[in-house]
Amino acid sequence: QVQLVESGGGLVQAGGSLRLSCAASGRTFSASMGWFRQAPGKERDFLAVMNRSSGTIYYADSVKGRFTISEDAAKNRVYLQMNSLKAEDTAVYYCAARARPIFAYSNYGRREAYDYWGQGTQVTVSS
Repeated sequence: QVQLVESGGGLVQAGGSLRLSCAASGRTFSASMGWFRQAPGKERDFLAVMNRSSGTIYYADSVKGRFTISEDAAKNRVYLQMNSLKAEDTAVYYCAARARPIFAYSNYGRREAYDYWGQGTQVTVSS
């Protein structure tokens, strides 16, 4: 089992930045970790994922160039640096983990591809 705890959400003005953090703990190593978000009344959307063994990263087109996923392997943490935030980025942001590595054919954009989820952290961008 893996426990995921997100932090770093909050209120920020449009154009600002935030860095989310996801701390992983438990007996199972998560070969892949990523981020999703869910706005009120909408589906949970994929943002980014990292294959922690190879370092391969995949981004959703909607955040490519603005969001950056990274990790601190020693601390077993994954981060999401979010820049140039817009009002439409307002959502609950979720950390996700998967025991197996992610590859290009892994349907990494689908919730079903992940085994574990955090409780979410709210990000609100004011315009």
